[in-house]
Amino acid sequence: MKFILGKKIEMTQVFDENKKVIPVTLVEAGPCFVTQIKTDQKDKYGAVQIGYEKLTEKHIKKPQKDRPYRYIKEFRSKEEMKVGDEIRADVFEVGEKIKISSISKGKGFQGGVKRHGFSGRDATHGTKHEERTIGSIGSGFPQRVIKGRKMPGRTGSDRITAKNLKIAGIDGNIIAIKGAVAGRRGTLIEISSLKKAGDK
Repeated sequence: MKFILGKKIEMTQVFDENKKVIPVTLVEAGPCFVTQIKTDQKDKYGAVQIGYEKLTEKHIKKPQKDRPYRYIKEFRSKEEMKVGDEIRADVFEVGEKIKISSISKGKGFQGGVKRHGFSGRDATHGTKHEERTIGSIGSGFPQRVIKGRKMPGRTGSDRITAKNLKIAGIDGNIIAIKGAVAGRRGTLIEISSLKKAGDK
């Protein structure tokens, strides 16, 4: 299994061999360093912990001295690696399908129209200032709001995982991923290869 951490740079577009425009997201991936290896014998599961973006000396707190990285993430893997190993963007190949996880843009408190795509109410027949309200939220019985009812509320800042995204290009530590990736500029991106059939 391959994996790496990176930061979203921006979206742009490239041309393929048939001169067709392909929208891509540019991600600055790595270098990452292995900070800990977890094993079945000691930790009851196999995983590799990696660190990304090394902190400067003045920003390292006492508990961070062994792992002086801004971001530390763990990937379930039984790869033969050791602490200190470096992981670079070239572990992946152009055309390879990958899985990406990131935090989507936060949009604050939003109404039902923006949050859930409600159509709103009629603009006539005495509606006046009610065009974007959600209307009735229940019936006479039961005398409560049913769990799961779609209502206004905090929107965004969710962990989004997208599978089967394709790598369109690699240039140094910059990976171009076909399509959009959730998050704003500077969002931490977790990139990993897809599990094969039979993998645990």
